[in-house]
Amino acid sequence: MPVLEPKYKPPWWLKNSHAQTVAGRFLRRVSLAPYKRSRMELADGDFLDLDGLSAGHDRVAILVHGLESCAEAPYVRGMAKGLLDDQWDIVAVNLRGCSGEPNRLIRAYHSGATDDLQAVIDHVREQKPKAPIALVGFSLGGNIVLRYLGEQGDQVSQQDIVLGAGISVPCDLDACAEKFAQPENRFYMKRFLRMLFQKIRHRQRKFPGTMDYESILNSKNFHEFDSQFTAPVHGFSSAQDYWLSCSAKATAQAIAIPTLLLNAEDDPFLTPGCHLLEEAKDHPYLHAERTSQGGHVAYITGLFTAPYHEQQVRSFFGKAMQESL
Repeated sequence: MPVLEPKYKPPWWLKNSHAQTVAGRFLRRVSLAPYKRSRMELADGDFLDLDGLSAGHDRVAILVHGLESCAEAPYVRGMAKGLLDDQWDIVAVNLRGCSGEPNRLIRAYHSGATDDLQAVIDHVREQKPKAPIALVGFSLGGNIVLRYLGEQGDQVSQQDIVLGAGISVPCDLDACAEKFAQPENRFYMKRFLRMLFQKIRHRQRKFPGTMDYESILNSKNFHEFDSQFTAPVHGFSSAQDYWLSCSAKATAQAIAIPTLLLNAEDDPFLTPGCHLLEEAKDHPYLHAERTSQGGHVAYITGLFTAPYHEQQVRSFFGKAMQESL
């Protein structure tokens, strides 16, 4: 039942998936009130910077950005604006090292950092003990959200987490790493590695001699980077162990609250296994929509209208909350 009929159609002038992806990231501007930033200390001595928008609503949406992004990304700001209009207060998470200030530890964020998401949820729960919580993640952040919901299963209801959504989610990390290494994605690979290397150089200065930094900085793809940095630093035996241990696909069947997954078939980063169509078939809570077009976290509808993914999440949340009354 929850495999949804796709309705998205791109503008006639923006049907190329790469053009969609680039336009969605770099051309969009969102008018939004300034965030109020707060720093949340973590149990391991590190911190997360949270960007909030509050209008005194009695429910909270937690937004989690993608790889090497932040709460200021247009897609985060756009979703924040829409959900704020729908009477959700907003907590936009800046993952470790993504708020403009390096994190304190040698560890970083990664696709399975559900412990940090749990810390944010606990923090929100302390601030608003009875507020219903919705989780929205984009790309890597979407994998964190869906993986978290699968790990928690029906325990999420005890935390008043009521809704989830993931946009352009690499639910099958192993296959996505292989696709990212293909020649047609060379531009994206170089860009992401360049940003990741900046953080590695900071660690090289702060934690000299703790790993083979030169080898990490010579990585040509995610397999090499995750093998030499992400996996060993975060307790995985290999890149494959990291990918298999953290993919949302593995735990999707255990999701126990209404959750929307919206992926595009032409997304340059995703593979067929990311769409979770089989997992969603006859699933009581996981609603999967695979559109033929849309790029990666793009889904542009026009110059002056909200992207399709924002419309779908808002509609999905609105209907689910109405049905729960």
